[in-house]
Amino acid sequence: MVGSRAFVPARVGVVGLGRFGQLHAMTLAGLAEAKLVGLVARRQESLDQIQSRLPGVPGWLDIDRAIAECDAEAWVIACSTADHVLIARKLLQAGKSVLLEKPISEHLSEAESLAPLVKEDSSNLMLGHIVLFNSEFKQLRQEVSRRGRPTFIDCVRHRPASIVKDFPGENPLQAAMIHDLYATQVLMNRAEPNGFSSKFHRTENGEVDLALAQIEWPDGTIASFAASYLTPTGMAPRGFDRMEVFGKGWAVRISPNPRPIEVWDERAHWPMALEIRTDGEGPTGMMAEELRCFCRVVRGLQQVPVGATYHDALQTQRWMNQLAR
Repeated sequence: MVGSRAFVPARVGVVGLGRFGQLHAMTLAGLAEAKLVGLVARRQESLDQIQSRLPGVPGWLDIDRAIAECDAEAWVIACSTADHVLIARKLLQAGKSVLLEKPISEHLSEAESLAPLVKEDSSNLMLGHIVLFNSEFKQLRQEVSRRGRPTFIDCVRHRPASIVKDFPGENPLQAAMIHDLYATQVLMNRAEPNGFSSKFHRTENGEVDLALAQIEWPDGTIASFAASYLTPTGMAPRGFDRMEVFGKGWAVRISPNPRPIEVWDERAHWPMALEIRTDGEGPTGMMAEELRCFCRVVRGLQQVPVGATYHDALQTQRWMNQLAR
């Protein structure tokens, strides 16, 4: 039940079965608000692998056939960023609701090309941003809303140094800092900044391993961002995140990654880098909350939240372009 009305589970499919796509599929399969009705992958091996854990869920290797043959009314797009706009366009043109993993595209102009297909309230296109549904961030947001305008927002997001070698050309500005830009957009209630500055540090091979940025607003608020590929192998495998917000006479700090559980044997382990669980007892955490929200949006019971609309995504992508320049 949602409110006083019986909730009919939303029929949802998933496009893309990489790590995040699999998490989406496993989470949807365990939610009372959703019925997982279709999977789309590039390779048959990917379908075979996940269908061994989700027997009975049909799969396709072609999105056009999936749209024609699957009864999904909504889709989660978790494929590679390069295919986001192509897949989203096909689904929106077919009248489907879409949850699209960020970013919309690597190129702002391509992201903007979806505008004619997106409803004014973005109810048919919600951006996937699990940080907005993290329990610590939700509490931080409430504290900021209750206490007043921030004076200073400080965001730190460090990832393993091995990424520079494993994923050459991947800039921490686009791959890591973007999460904090979205979160800051929400804390500032979509206010448009009037000042941008940034600086990169590069390895001896010219790869960016550290991005620093500052954003200023007309009311005087300043936000500082650091995102890097610098953490050594002895630290948590997904690095660490921290956000601090200061106002007049108050301050709030969250450290949502890694989660505060550690295991030791021959070395330290952090078994919950993210607040995501998909075990047999039922999915919990920020991805489950994001997908529950998406199902309510599909059913018309909730608006797309601040930070997850198409227009929010374009605003944040414009900020990122300013910083990259």
